[in-house]
Amino acid sequence: MKRYRHRTAIVLLLASMMASCDKDNNHPGHSYFPDMQDSRAYETYSSNPNFADGKTLRLPAEGSIPREMIPYDFEKTIENRTWAGKNIINITDMSMNDVDRGKELFGIFCINCHGEKGDGQGYLYTSGKYPYEPKSLITDVLKNTPRGEIFHVITAGYGVMGAHGPQIKPDDRWKIIEYIKVELQGKELGEYP
Repeated sequence: MKRYRHRTAIVLLLASMMASCDKDNNHPGHSYFPDMQDSRAYETYSSNPNFADGKTLRLPAEGSIPREMIPYDFEKTIENRTWAGKNIINITDMSMNDVDRGKELFGIFCINCHGEKGDGQGYLYTSGKYPYEPKSLITDVLKNTPRGEIFHVITAGYGVMGAHGPQIKPDDRWKIIEYIKVELQGKELGEYP
């Protein structure tokens, strides 16, 4: 009797396994959580009766800003650059780890134009692909340039250099600046200007 129960259980198990295999590749099987498969939310570009214009996609609320984005309302002018040099300071204490991270970021964003030594002899210029010689970061003028002014130049651009603010987070900009000041210009960590 027990033997038959055992065989019956095995046969039922095999039959259920065979029935669960479906040759129809267009049917994904059974859904145990239909609310995850069939979203109750409106799709981004679908019509939506909840709004007067009938659209689901909404603009962000006026005055809202993306995460980690700090508005920088200064333009690429000499006046704004000078003001930034006098008024914008890094409130974070920098360490040698920050300088090391700044070196990595410099290698990503700056080295192609300014060169490995910061002397303006980057690949784009030395290869002839870029006709204007980039600014050397190791001149006496740049050694005495305040960090806030360099922050402004990275953020908004200067001369033919474009703005890098959208690509580089503010904290990372300060790390690049600290790398330039400490490693390329020979200043002390946090020494001003």
